[in-house]
Amino acid sequence: MAKSLMIVDDSATMRKIIMRTIRMSGLEFDRTEEAGNGVEALEKLNAAPVDIMLCDINMPEMSGTEVVRKVRELSSCSETKIIMVSTESSQDVMDSVMADGANGFIAKPFTPEKFQEKLSPYMN
Repeated sequence: MAKSLMIVDDSATMRKIIMRTIRMSGLEFDRTEEAGNGVEALEKLNAAPVDIMLCDINMPEMSGTEVVRKVRELSSCSETKIIMVSTESSQDVMDSVMADGANGFIAKPFTPEKFQEKLSPYMN
């Protein structure tokens, strides 16, 4: 089944690194989107929901935790899987974003194997 992906990170370089790492993991998406912040992500999701969203936590305009809460309010995104990708890997931060509705967490620095492990369950 074809899947769609959105990468939300304020760093264009980091979005490229994540995309390259996903390609290296062997995972394939028929549609990929990028957003430089949470506001842009929400605009794009309103136009076209995605299956999986990878989201940074520390971003200007709207933090990743706020993005998670806002996405969970969108009925069109009720099935969207949200995986946080961040250097913020303390248990408190992870517990908080999971409580807000995130489905998983990948700590930076990451590997293709980590993306394979965390995203594969959502690829069917």
